[in-house]
Amino acid sequence: MPVLIIPTLGGLHLLQPRYNAITLLELTQEYAPEEVWLASYSAEGLRAGTWRGENEVGLFFTLPWAGRAGVRVLGACDRAEALRGEADKFWAYLSTMSQGKTYLDQRQRIDRVLEQVFTQPLVPEMVGRESFLGALQTHLSEFERIFEEGPATGFRRLRMHQVAQRAASRRTVIWVDALDFPALYELLPGAELPGVHQPGAAERERAVLDRAWRLEEGDDWAALLRQLEEIGSPEARFLAAQVYLAAGRLDDSLSLMDELSHLDFQEPAYLPGYVLARLGQLKDLTGDREHALRAYQAVLALSWAPAEAREAAAAGLHSPFSKSFPDD
Repeated sequence: MPVLIIPTLGGLHLLQPRYNAITLLELTQEYAPEEVWLASYSAEGLRAGTWRGENEVGLFFTLPWAGRAGVRVLGACDRAEALRGEADKFWAYLSTMSQGKTYLDQRQRIDRVLEQVFTQPLVPEMVGRESFLGALQTHLSEFERIFEEGPATGFRRLRMHQVAQRAASRRTVIWVDALDFPALYELLPGAELPGVHQPGAAERERAVLDRAWRLEEGDDWAALLRQLEEIGSPEARFLAAQVYLAAGRLDDSLSLMDELSHLDFQEPAYLPGYVLARLGQLKDLTGDREHALRAYQAVLALSWAPAEAREAAAAGLHSPFSKSFPDD
């Protein structure tokens, strides 16, 4: 069975320099699959793009590659989104019950192990080790012991059983949410897991970009700006403008964003919405309300933009954006 299973971390890939969105893409490319299956999504969910709202950052880079390479990407589980949604309903209902707090506290206790698992520095060859897979297996067993398989887990084993049943003879990469990973791996014991992967320039650049998305007060902003300038991509320019804005250098930020708004780019798909929303805010800060409104309207006219960008645009249409800056 020529299958490679790659666990995914959603938005938490931004915390992992050696297991980021480009790592997933490169692991997939190296396996040279005929198909990529998304174990935690359905065909309908894939078409509707529900993964975008769940921070599946790797798909923003892998889907364009797959389209160009002629590799089919398939939602592998029927009704995956509906079944996973049962977990949200279950926990919401439990919170309304008089004895619900006891169970919610138990869940919180069990989930604490996940903080350590997902925030430890991760490299591809670690996903099959005790520190990762073993810890997730222990979490799953403890979770099912208390809450059982069913609505509490979003019918996890049912969903993964369906994926395993569809295992084909074609060379396939299966992307699976890390919480679903142990259940799927039990059902496909002959599947391969990622091995040692040497990071390339693209993966290292992605790590810099991810660091810039998570800009913090204690970061070396000057060094980060130099790295972003070296990368030079539209996303790097956008993030450099963000750094300048955070530092109160409004003119530098606006200059970069103005240049960026005249470039023709579509990837990554989340970027145009963020660029236009931030451009509108910068125009507001400089008193150019007319162009600010145009930028906000352009965000809402996009076929898709991140929810955060759409919310910023809607707020900007309602009233001009304002921001306080650090003292010189």
